[in-house]
Amino acid sequence: MKKQTTPSKTLNALLWTAQILLSLSLIWAGLLKLFQPVEELQLLWPWTGEVSASFIKLTGAVDLLGALGLLLPSLLRWKVILVPVAAIGVILLMIAASAFHISRGEGSQIGVNIVFALIAGFIAWGRFKTTAAPKS
Repeated sequence: MKKQTTPSKTLNALLWTAQILLSLSLIWAGLLKLFQPVEELQLLWPWTGEVSASFIKLTGAVDLLGALGLLLPSLLRWKVILVPVAAIGVILLMIAASAFHISRGEGSQIGVNIVFALIAGFIAWGRFKTTAAPKS
């Protein structure tokens, strides 16, 4: 019997699903932070009314960069090792976002950050595993 060195189709499908869903969420948040007026953002995220517009734009740009890092290398089949690196970046982003909310007494708000960090952890693990697998 030949040893299987490529990832299973199921794992690959799950990873793509996770990458797409997490990326779409980050794109949505990033575009809102970059292009919505603060008055409208406050309705969704009250913290946006209490920080500078530059900080909001910075977080939006970081969200978009994370989303692009999760998708583009795999889609373009170029430097695919960047996908798990981007996923680790998203984990760090979610840790920073959680710390930000906890410091503001908004600990109940970090559930989404935890879920996103777990999804990013799965992507980092799975894509590192699939890019590090020897090709036969």
